[in-house]
Amino acid sequence: MSRQEEEPVSQFIMSLAVLIVAALIPSMVTAADESPNTSAGSFVVHPIGRFQIAEGHARIILDKKYEAGLLGLDGFSHIQVFWWFSNNDTPEKRSVLQVHPRGNRENPLTGVFATRSPFRPNLIALTLCKIVSIKDNVIEIEKTDAFDGTPILDIKPFIPGDAAEDARFPEWLKKRGR
Repeated sequence: MSRQEEEPVSQFIMSLAVLIVAALIPSMVTAADESPNTSAGSFVVHPIGRFQIAEGHARIILDKKYEAGLLGLDGFSHIQVFWWFSNNDTPEKRSVLQVHPRGNRENPLTGVFATRSPFRPNLIALTLCKIVSIKDNVIEIEKTDAFDGTPILDIKPFIPGDAAEDARFPEWLKKRGR
């Protein structure tokens, strides 16, 4: 093949390569955007401690490195504790989007975001705890609905403004009380 004949073939191959790459880029961008490993699509959360439930006592044991964050917390009577539903962390349980509240089939099928179901896409739980005492990295609390060893994600003080004045509730919740 002469040099003149090779040039159109090379241009054709180069044009074809550009077309193939151009066709692939949108799907590569979409796949990257949906990947759980991208900073925009996922978050890494590390536990700051764990619940310890033993002999009738409930405690929050913080990792020692977070102890300094407890300064001033003794001025509050209650804390909001954010924790991970670690006992429910399976792909099947994360995919449940509708439940009968409180596991009662007499309650209407309801979206998980309208319930406090432990089945949810992100297994973050919230519990209001009364502080009994704080010593070093240990917060003794009155009680919790978490299990022993459950990872704690964050702690925030309960502030009186956290209560809603004109709150309303669905009928299924009114029947059993709050």
